[in-house]
Amino acid sequence: MELAGYLVSAVTLEGRSVREVAAEHGVSKTWLYELLARQRELGEAAFVPGSRRPKSSPGRVSPGIEDEIVELRKALTEEGLDAGAHTLCYHLQKRHRRNKALVPSVSSIWRVLKRRGFIVPQPQKRPRCSYIRFNAELPNECWQADTTHWSLSDGSDVEILNLLDDHSRFLVASQAFLATKALDVVASFEAAFNELGVPASVLTDNGAIFTAQSRGGRCAIESLLLALGVSYKHGRPYHPQSQGKVERFHQTLKRFLAKQPRPASLAELQGLLDYFRAYYNNTRPHRAIGRRTPIEAYSARQKAFPKLTGRPGAHYRLRHDRLDKTGKVTLRYMSRLRHIGVGRAHAGKRVVLFIAERHVRVLTEGRYELLGTCTIDPAKGYQALNKAD
Repeated sequence: MELAGYLVSAVTLEGRSVREVAAEHGVSKTWLYELLARQRELGEAAFVPGSRRPKSSPGRVSPGIEDEIVELRKALTEEGLDAGAHTLCYHLQKRHRRNKALVPSVSSIWRVLKRRGFIVPQPQKRPRCSYIRFNAELPNECWQADTTHWSLSDGSDVEILNLLDDHSRFLVASQAFLATKALDVVASFEAAFNELGVPASVLTDNGAIFTAQSRGGRCAIESLLLALGVSYKHGRPYHPQSQGKVERFHQTLKRFLAKQPRPASLAELQGLLDYFRAYYNNTRPHRAIGRRTPIEAYSARQKAFPKLTGRPGAHYRLRHDRLDKTGKVTLRYMSRLRHIGVGRAHAGKRVVLFIAERHVRVLTEGRYELLGTCTIDPAKGYQALNKAD
């Protein structure tokens, strides 16, 4: 029995006074008199707990807005785009910019999605507060680059090279290749430099197209970044978290691609990548940068630039080789073989190449007589030797 029923029974059945019962149980006499009056009017129903639901709820989401939330959620999800509560709130505010009072809060949108069955609890997920984050202070302070795989409609495997600005999450480039080669990486970076400027640093993994350190040399992108004074960093082997932002972007991109018809060609895939890049940079609000779009975050601050001067870590080496029957010797520069013509008169001779970045000196082995010099032109495969006097 509830306290209210007990007190009323003590007065009506035992005949005790209201003052005595109220004092014994530490309640107000006024409240006990109200209970007695309610009991005389309603009988036993007076002590059945009533609903605490308010008579009105002015802050409740209207059915029209709730349907709009659900419709927008379905539309974005079907396109493979982000459709979380924050993103929905962002799009609703743009739709109702003249009357933003119609737009519910993020928490209200989340409750609508949960009530409609769009959100399923995932208690096994690691809490976001446990993440350790690094974020560049300025745009162009650091670009992250990595490749991921996708397949065409005929099942053939292709690769996608993504470049992402660490500070703003701006998608610098997204290029599709049958198989990404070292020169493809260079071409993508050079196009990005022409559009956005040269970054202060670049972060990649240890893939063969990004570094030749394990092979005792330097690959094309390493040579290019060195020449421009860009600090080049590599993540720890087997630790993709080092490039976590671009790795996470791969998931976002693939969620979009999975909702589209499988492209039949590389050109069709590139069309999808170009469309998504425009949407991602200019329309999609990003949670990690305060629900701004990447272009807003990228444009908001001054850009960083390379701070290295001179020729840090310049590449010097000696190469012992033999001239072929036509008097040429080959040398790899920026991941391409370059043919240096010494002359048929020296065919078959053993030579030593003194290499200082692009500058090459060719000398005979043993006596070390200078045969000539050249400066490698990256645009040409054949390099003519300037003969020694």
